[in-house]
Amino acid sequence: MELWLWVAISILAAVIVLLLIKIYMLQKAAKEIEDGFSEKLMTGTNTLIDISTGNRHMRSLANSLNKELRLLRIERHRFEQGDLELKNAVTNISHDIRTPLTAICGYLDLLEEEEKTEAVSRYLSIIRNRTELLEQLTGELFRYSVILSDRDGLSIEPVVIGSVLEESIAAFYTALTEKGIAPVVQIPEEKVIRNADRSALARIFANLINNAIKYSDGDLDIELKSNGEIIFTNTASGVDEIQVGKLFDRFYTVEAARNSTGLGLSISKILIEQMGGTITAGYENERLSICLALPDESVTTDKC
Repeated sequence: MELWLWVAISILAAVIVLLLIKIYMLQKAAKEIEDGFSEKLMTGTNTLIDISTGNRHMRSLANSLNKELRLLRIERHRFEQGDLELKNAVTNISHDIRTPLTAICGYLDLLEEEEKTEAVSRYLSIIRNRTELLEQLTGELFRYSVILSDRDGLSIEPVVIGSVLEESIAAFYTALTEKGIAPVVQIPEEKVIRNADRSALARIFANLINNAIKYSDGDLDIELKSNGEIIFTNTASGVDEIQVGKLFDRFYTVEAARNSTGLGLSISKILIEQMGGTITAGYENERLSICLALPDESVTTDKC
């Protein structure tokens, strides 16, 4: 009787060991699939997921994922090709438009020196205004195409965020005054330093202030926090949550801002992400908030 008991225990133990080995092999295969899938998505390599196990279910799962990876690569290639064509088209169009615009502005300058009636002067003023607006929009298109084509062109160094922010606000003093906006600015006494590109950061701040000028109902709060967050808040009754959710989409512009390509905030998003930061927008109680966050690289003031 004891012999049969020991035999049963031995068989049961062997079955348990085999099951544990099988579970281990399945876990190993699942881990291989997980790591392989993550690697293929991150690197964009043409290799496929390969696993060491011979389990037909796991191999079937790997084959299914490989099929999806092939389809994903095809779609990614189409997207990259279309995006490249769009960038080239934007660059060429903006360049082609700027050339005749320069000539138009030159002839407008010559016409200003000629004798003219009051009506002609008014018409020339309208033409000048529209031409300057077209120059501004074309310049924005050109800057956007340059930023997209030169993603590694940033010069990253320790930057005092508050200093750049103050300079940017001062540069828009006239425009803010004309709109009746007196910004309320909060900057901590202790210097907030982050690794960033100074000119890119200034461009981001300029785009956000310009955005506030377009959408604000007459107020603007700017707060720099000690953790590196910069928050721009203003009352914007002319927008809604759906529009705010699209603010960073390229070429998107709300009804209230027709004199815009809709690229300002899209450019800001690209630049801040190139510097390792983030930008988000929120809307609550008719208050539009745009928050920038730059990572803390633990730089010291001695480097500035």
